Amino acid sequence: MANARKRVIYVGKAVSLKKRVASYFRGSRRDARLDDLVREIRDFSFIPTASEAEALILEAHLIKKYDPKYNILLRDDKSFPYIEITKEKFPRVALVRPREKKKGAFYYGPYVNPRLIREALALIRRIFPFCTCRRFPKTPCLDVHLGLCPAPCVGHISEKEYKKNIRHIRQILEGRKDVLYKNLTREMEALARKREYEKAARVRDQIQAVTALYSSTPHVNHFKETEQLQHALGLPKRPARIEAFDISNIMGYQSVGSMVSFLNGRPDKSRYRRFKIKTVAGIDDCRMIAEIIRRRVGRLQREGASFPDLILVDGGKGQLAASVEELKLLEADIPIMALAKREEEVFLPGKRKAVRLPRESLAMRLIQRIRDEAHRFAITYHRKLRMKDVYRKKT
Repeated sequence: MANARKRVIYVGKAVSLKKRVASYFRGSRRDARLDDLVREIRDFSFIPTASEAEALILEAHLIKKYDPKYNILLRDDKSFPYIEITKEKFPRVALVRPREKKKGAFYYGPYVNPRLIREALALIRRIFPFCTCRRFPKTPCLDVHLGLCPAPCVGHISEKEYKKNIRHIRQILEGRKDVLYKNLTREMEALARKREYEKAARVRDQIQAVTALYSSTPHVNHFKETEQLQHALGLPKRPARIEAFDISNIMGYQSVGSMVSFLNGRPDKSRYRRFKIKTVAGIDDCRMIAEIIRRRVGRLQREGASFPDLILVDGGKGQLAASVEELKLLEADIPIMALAKREEEVFLPGKRKAVRLPRESLAMRLIQRIRDEAHRFAITYHRKLRMKDVYRKKT
C-alpha cells in the first residue's frame, strides 16, 4: 500500500487478497492505527506467489527494503523473530529475537508468523545443510547423522563449499530464486561435463527441492512425509528419491515389470521404466522382481548414475528376500522394503515380523501412493501388450 507521494507505507500478505483488502475498509473496524493507515492509502500493488512460504520470505524482504511506516505501528510492540546468519568462518543460521543486531551478521525478517518461518527454515536446511553449534563438538552431533549439518567440526566440508551453501540460503531469503536456479543449473551442468554424475545428481535434487519450496504448500509437505518414513524405517537418511517395482501378468502370460520414481513425494515420470520379463517362465513373481531389479540397478552401475535412497517392492517376504539377494550379488548397498497389499504390512531385511505403520500416517500414505502408481504403471503396460497380441491374432 502506498501514500500520495508513492511511498510504500504497508506490506502484507494474504491467501485471499479480496477479503484481506476489504477488511481495511469495513465500518466495524475499531482501531485508530488502522484508521490512520486507511486515510493515507492512495494506491495498491500486489505480487502473486506460488506458496505461503514464498509469500512469507517475500514479505520480510519488502519490509526490510521499504521500511514501511505502518508495519512498525501495527506490531503491538511484539518481538517478532529474524533469521540470523553469523559472520564466522563457518556461519551459523538460527531463528532469533535480537535485542541488538550483531556487527557483520546478516538478518532477515521480521517474520510475523514464527511457526511458518520455522517450517520454511527446516526445509531450507534439508536442501542446504548448515551448522547451528556455537562451539564445535569433538565428534559429529545428531544433526550430522540426520543430514542437517555438513560437519565442518570434523572437516567433512571445506570452508568454500560451506559458504556456497550459505550463499544459496541467502538467495532464497532475499527472494532471488532466479539467480539461485541459474547458479545451481550451471553447477550441475559443469559437474556433468566432468562426469561427476553423483555430485551432479545431488545438485539436480537440490534444484527440484527448491522448486518444491517455492511451489504450492502440499508439495512442501512431502518433505515431512519422507522425514517420517526415515524415522519409521530407521533409514540412514531421508529418502528423497524412492523407486518402486511391481509385476503384472495373467498366469505367467505377457509378464511385465514396472519401475516408478518419486522425488520428494512427487512422480518423476522421466525416470519411469517398463520391462518385459525375459528370464522367467511361468508364475514366479519373486524371480521376476529379482530380474527387473537386477536390470535396473545393473544399468545404474554401468552408467555411473546415483542409486535411489530407497527401493520399494510390491509384495511380501518372498519378493523382499529375492530382491535383497539380487542386491547382494550386485554389491549394491541400497535400503529396501516391501509392502504387502492384503494387510498393508511393511517388511524389512533382517526382520522376521512385519513393521506396522499407522494407516493414517504420512509415511504410510506416501508408500501406498508410490506402490499404487507402480501397480497402475505395470497394469497399463500389461494391458497394452495383451491388446497388441489380440489384434495380431485377429489379423
